[in-house]
Amino acid sequence: MPPPFRVELTPHDPAWAEQAEREAARLHQAFGPALKAVHHIGSTAIPGIAAKPVLDLMPVAGDLSDLDRHRAAIEALGYEWWGEYGLPGRRYMTLSDPATGRRVAQVHAYAEGSPEIRRHLAFRDYLRARPEIAAAYDAEKARCRAVHPDDSHAYGDCKSDWVQTIEADALKWAEANPT
Repeated sequence: MPPPFRVELTPHDPAWAEQAEREAARLHQAFGPALKAVHHIGSTAIPGIAAKPVLDLMPVAGDLSDLDRHRAAIEALGYEWWGEYGLPGRRYMTLSDPATGRRVAQVHAYAEGSPEIRRHLAFRDYLRARPEIAAAYDAEKARCRAVHPDDSHAYGDCKSDWVQTIEADALKWAEANPT
């Protein structure tokens, strides 16, 4: 299990999108044709809100065995492989800066067809389309950071109910607004 870290929320940085593209290119190289797409998700993908300066990326592969077969290539990029890490059907990996030990990316990989893909994309797209909801999320994150400044796991648990409520709204919104 990756250890918890101090929760740092920083203002949105437009460079996060470019960093996500660079990291996605590295993942494409490691996974090769097994990788269908890499999506930038999480707060760093939502303009206008503060975020932990940790990229959340969601690679999509043909199936889980495609992901598992490339574990060594991913670890060669510096990622730690955590397996499902509590979510069946996911492969979770983290990347930390070797010089500082600071986490720089989290990868939540799924096989095509996983409902988790739709959930993550709906949440991201809903907050991008609804700045007032994004602002409410920003406030919830600040509240949880104030309560749990030194424990990223507790911080995540703190905002979980809010996120689950908004995810339900986001999924309904996504059904009504297909891209």
